[in-house]
Amino acid sequence: MAKQRRKPARPRRDKRGGPGSGRRKPCPYCKEKIDRVDWKDIGSLRRFVSDKGKIRSRRITGACRRHQSQLASAVKRAREVGLLYYVNETATERRGGRGDRGDRGDRER
Repeated sequence: MAKQRRKPARPRRDKRGGPGSGRRKPCPYCKEKIDRVDWKDIGSLRRFVSDKGKIRSRRITGACRRHQSQLASAVKRAREVGLLYYVNETATERRGGRGDRGDRGDRER
């Protein structure tokens, strides 16, 4: 009689939708059935811009391709009009590091 082989046990993945699960976030605009992204709605546009002022990617925001394209155009338009900053104020005011060289004149040689 032949020996039966057992299949190796595979680790089960969580079905909660965590990182690496392969499940995408739902698009926030499709979920609320919004057809166009409004460039005047600064509160919602700020969620899609990082601290440095960069537009966040689809992978991070969870927006679908259509709304991500509209979102990028809306952020660019709001920046052009002056409603959004190109660079956030907190990113330019750094503490210490290489950029802070105000103490050069105080040094003794």
